[in-house]
Amino acid sequence: MSDIILNIALADDDEDDRMLFSEAIEEIDIRTKLSLFNHGQELMDYLTLPNIVLPSLIFLDLNMPIKNGQQCLVEIRNNPKLKDLCIAIYSTSSSENDIEETFLNGANIYVNKPNNFSKLREVVEKVLQLNWQYHTSNLNKETFLFRI
Repeated sequence: MSDIILNIALADDDEDDRMLFSEAIEEIDIRTKLSLFNHGQELMDYLTLPNIVLPSLIFLDLNMPIKNGQQCLVEIRNNPKLKDLCIAIYSTSSSENDIEETFLNGANIYVNKPNNFSKLREVVEKVLQLNWQYHTSNLNKETFLFRI
């Protein structure tokens, strides 16, 4: 087994969604370290701390208080230290406007939150197994919206 541990961050204001996501990660056969954040400002405060290990992938909910996912996405892409982080938008929104705006603002993938645990586990596992080098260099609308 690989010694590589994937650092994952999830920013989501819904406590139940954070708990289910955490349980799904635990069931997946990929070594991960998950950091959970209650809202976007908490995530941004963490990401800008000195000497932290940056996450390999951030799952970012759009609709959060204090600082929403769109605001975080723009702030991350405009920060030279953070601009190359992989970002998966993780939202209940299926709005074409939200999908388009997050694509234009530089998110790597858009994932609709599944409505049951087994689908959630399947989606999270598939997103973690993506070839992120391909997903960051060949961004296009066809691969942006992740469907299962």
